[in-house]
Amino acid sequence: MAGILIVDDAAFMRMMIKDILTKNGFKVIGEAENGVAAIKTYNELKPDLVIMDITMPEMDGIEAVRRIKAFDPSARIIMC
Repeated sequence: MAGILIVDDAAFMRMMIKDILTKNGFKVIGEAENGVAAIKTYNELKPDLVIMDITMPEMDGIEAVRRIKAFDPSARIIMC
């Protein structure tokens, strides 16, 4: 089963996305609240898929995707 990382600055949105995914049989292996934490968590957990918010404090999702893709070109990321 694919491990999914959810990245969103709103705890409520992370909870909603996690609930939808787990109810449909997916495995959420981690969460992050901004782009900086997303990069760190990605490196630690090596998820199969990342669901990334665009607008976040500290580092937005666009920059986080650029940095993740720089060291892992095969990263699968959905921005929403």
